[in-house]
Amino acid sequence: MCVYAEAPYKLHYACVTCRVSFKRHPPEPGATHPCPNCSRPLACAGHDFAAPPRRDARAWSVVAAVLAEGLRYEGRSTCGCTREPRPRPRTPAQLRSARTAAERAGVPLAELLDAEQRHA
Repeated sequence: MCVYAEAPYKLHYACVTCRVSFKRHPPEPGATHPCPNCSRPLACAGHDFAAPPRRDARAWSVVAAVLAEGLRYEGRSTCGCTREPRPRPRTPAQLRSARTAAERAGVPLAELLDAEQRHA
């Protein structure tokens, strides 16, 4: 069954500075959603993002690193039926091990994490 093709699902948007996330429909091309707290643009985190608790600064630092790499928390294809979501690193230790593996393989972190997700 095509999960994301059935209805226009909202995407998760996050502000790592304020440590908050919201679900919004995608903005018009060229526009961004502002954070209601600090007015900075929200980062699109994807369909499958699960925000850590606001008080967990270490987990939010990992989210910031993943989003800074240009990655989103997506596991499903556009229609949602071809693959299951694979979680991104959630702890600093998981992020360190992913960075170490990327350095050893000589590839960027984003490429390594996307390859792991594709082969899941």
